[in-house]
Parts: sequence; C-alpha cells; structure tokens
Amino acid sequence: MNGRTCDLAIVGGGLSGSLAALALARQRPDITVRLIEAGEAIGGNHRWSWFGSDLSQEGAELLGPIRRNVWESGNEVAFPDYRRQLSTPYCSMSSHDLAEALARSLPEEVLVLRRRATALDATGVTLEDGTRISARAVVDARGFAPTPHLQGGWQVFMGRHIRLATPHGLARPTIMDARVEQLDGYRFVYVLPLSAHELFVEDTYYQDTPTLDRPALSARIDAYIREHGWDGEILGFETGVLPVITGGDFGRFQAQNRMGGVTMLGARGGFTHPLTSYTLPFAVQCALAIAEDADLPGDQLAAKMEARARKHWSAMAFYRLLGSMLFGAAAPERRVRVFQRFYRMPDNLIERFYAGQSTLADKARLLIGRPPVPISGALRALASKRPSLIESKHP
Repeated sequence: MNGRTCDLAIVGGGLSGSLAALALARQRPDITVRLIEAGEAIGGNHRWSWFGSDLSQEGAELLGPIRRNVWESGNEVAFPDYRRQLSTPYCSMSSHDLAEALARSLPEEVLVLRRRATALDATGVTLEDGTRISARAVVDARGFAPTPHLQGGWQVFMGRHIRLATPHGLARPTIMDARVEQLDGYRFVYVLPLSAHELFVEDTYYQDTPTLDRPALSARIDAYIREHGWDGEILGFETGVLPVITGGDFGRFQAQNRMGGVTMLGARGGFTHPLTSYTLPFAVQCALAIAEDADLPGDQLAAKMEARARKHWSAMAFYRLLGSMLFGAAAPERRVRVFQRFYRMPDNLIERFYAGQSTLADKARLLIGRPPVPISGALRALASKRPSLIESKHP
C-alpha cells in the first residue's frame, strides 16, 4: 500500500477538469481519480457550444456519453448588410448534461462535491475542513485567474433558457445576430433552438471592461424575445465574463499560477482561443493528453502540460493580433464591421478559425483587401498595449 487516496486529484469540476476525469475513466479505468468541486454540481451553470469540425474523431468519441444538441443542417449569422447560412454542423451541451454523463460514467467515489480546496501541492489537496486528499499527481482546473501579465478586453454575456407555448419554427441556430443595436462594444444575440418549444437566447458583448450590467442585459433580452414573439416560461439563465486576450507575457502568467509539481489545465493553464474565448476544443485535446500521460509522476505531467501551453500560446499569436486590431482600431459601435466582413469568408476558413487552425492562406485572406478598420488605427493598436486582465469579477 502506498498510503495515497488516489493516483490523480483534479481540482475544479468545470469543463476542463470534468473532461479530464471522463477521459481517464474511458481510457485508463485502472487509474484512481478524485474530481473535487466546491459547488453543488459538476459544471456549474453553463452552456458550451462548438462546430462539428472542431474535434478529431477521438475527441468526438470522448464526448459520446454526453447528451447534446446537434444541428446537422448547419447554423446562421445575420448582420445589417446580409444574412447567411453556414453548412458546418453545430453542437451544444449544458452543464446539466455534463454532470449527468459524469454521474453515469464515473465510479461514485470519484466525485467530491461541495468541498472547497484551500491548498494544492505536488502530493495532494487540502480541503477547507482540513481533509487531506493525497495523490501521485495534482491537476488545477479552477478556471481563469485575474492577471496583470496578460492584456486584452472582455466577452460579457447573459443567456436565458425559455419554453414557449407554441413551436418557434426555427430549424437551426443563429450563432450571431448582429442586427441589434450596437451598445457597449460589439453586440450580438445568439439563439439555439433546443427543442420545438425551447430556446436558449444569449446577449453577448465584446467590450473594454468586465462590467456585466444584469438589469440592462435582462431588459435587452426581454425586448429581443418580445420582438420575435417568443414570450414564454423562463427555465434558467446564465451569465459570464470571459477574457479576450490580445497580448502579454505568457511566461510571467505561467509563473503567477505555477505551483511546483501541479498541472495547470483549462483557462488557468492558458488553453483558450484568445479571440473567441472558446475553450471546448482545447479542453478535449488536453483531457486526451492527460489520459495518455496518466502514468507520469506529477512533476513530469506538470512540465509536459506547461510546455504544451507555451506551444499553444505561440500558435495563437495570429488571433491575438486580430484581437488587438478589433479593440484598438475600431470604435466600439463599429466593431460589427469586423465580424460582418469575416463571415463573408468561405465556410472552411471559418471552421479552421474557430478551431484555432487557420492556414497561412487563411491568414493572408483575412488581412489582405479592404480592411474593416482604418489602417492608421490598426497600426496604432499594434504598437500599443491593451489594459491588463486584472479584473474578472462582476456583480
């Protein structure tokens, strides 16, 4: 007997931590795991969406046990100048779906809920009540931590799940309706037809501050729903404030979060799309990597994932450049022009963009031609720094 509670202790039952636990259960059932979550349930109160082209076959198989909506007919966007249907299948799942899948797929002892971790180190996790969970390797997946070492802006949103008395008639999602009034930055509404009578409607902003004005966003969602004749019963809601990263010192960011021998995962580890704030494709990739290297000692696993994060940071440089121009060169109410131009591009270019896999030809096509922002403003934006991502709390 080695006296350990488990082989791997994962702190944070959000998307990244949960998928890592699921990957271990599927690929390495011999590895003992604890998934430690301070909240009442796995996943919190969130909805994650992705394009069907974002995942490899192995990644899609990892999500197999999770109930999700899939719109094979594609998705739509709408802008002041045009409306367009995209052929790419679109998928979405809720935190409830994720929690149910983990409850079915993981041994009962894996989930440690309503237990806050107060200290992490290379040999285990100490909980708020003093309980010690000892482990060969520890993974920190607790989400993005405010930092002075990265710069950018914010993606702020409020979503509402509603049930209608009559069918809404929508066949596919509208992932970006930017025909709405442009307020506080680039604004769009996102609509998912979850069933014949249920919709998820989200009001989203690319803005300069992390301020989330709940009354204002709620009133705007009310107005949008009324405009479309969708009044119905409210089943749930969610809010979020996500970083849009335009630059910074990634080495210092890693040093800020580093705990000797502890593996950093998810947004805390830097695994996010800097411009779209997407995390799901990268969470899937990292979960598979954790399962593949599950036998490594904790310090080696931490070093390997830290190197992976540095490689990811380098690969995302183009998207940070675009983010700098979006925030620095375009007035908030005119940022819609940037996205309106982008969505005229070919379907496969858009797919690769969201997956963080843009080719050199894609990048050239996005930068060449009539720019949606003034060239002088773009040059000034690239030569200046955005504010630090130090504030992430909202009322």
